[in-house]
Amino acid sequence: MSRRDNHERNQEATVWVGGLEPQVTEEIIWEFMLQVGPVVNVHMPRDQVTTNHQGYCFCEFRGIEDADYAIRVLNMIKLFGKPIRVNKASKDKKDNDIGANLFVGNLAPEVDEKLLYDTFSAFGAVLSAKVMMDPDNGTSRGFGFVNFDTFDAGDAAIETMNGQYFCNRSISVSYAYKNDGTKSERHGSAAERLLAANRAAQGLAAPVIKLPRKPFIMPQMMNTSFNSGPPNL
Repeated sequence: MSRRDNHERNQEATVWVGGLEPQVTEEIIWEFMLQVGPVVNVHMPRDQVTTNHQGYCFCEFRGIEDADYAIRVLNMIKLFGKPIRVNKASKDKKDNDIGANLFVGNLAPEVDEKLLYDTFSAFGAVLSAKVMMDPDNGTSRGFGFVNFDTFDAGDAAIETMNGQYFCNRSISVSYAYKNDGTKSERHGSAAERLLAANRAAQGLAAPVIKLPRKPFIMPQMMNTSFNSGPPNL
């Protein structure tokens, strides 16, 4: 429902919405986003041959505050049973990706992207959380990735969660290998951290407000025997 196709889009007031099911339309996104603020435009790229959308769209709000609010309250909300991702569409979304990417292994089958996102959000702002799925049967492959906006958050998540029990499984949490096809170097290197610090100092990344660390509390859906391991059967 692109009601103003010829206008110049306000990137700062536009959100990227991903993880959309095939039955999602522009009208559905328009009505869905109206719950958080006035919508100006919805653009859903489509395949020129099949006319099917490509699993994502862009929604422009009237103001930047509306877009920010949509990200806070709608990211990872389920639409047609699947969590959607809502992030800023502007170029600063890419700037915030500093390389604080974590690999999370040995995930239980019931762990979905919303639970992964909610759990790791305890350590800092999560840019994305993804559970890898088997394309043939749609089941979890038992691992996923979490991308933070700071290395401090990534370090805290590794320190707290690595080796701990999550839905009755001991998970492994570490910095992911870089996506260069060689698996020779992980994220979190001294060079990446220095680059991130320099970018922050130059104002290319959003300033980080450090708050006092609170003790991590295991969500109720997860195994409450956090330190002692899975319950005896």
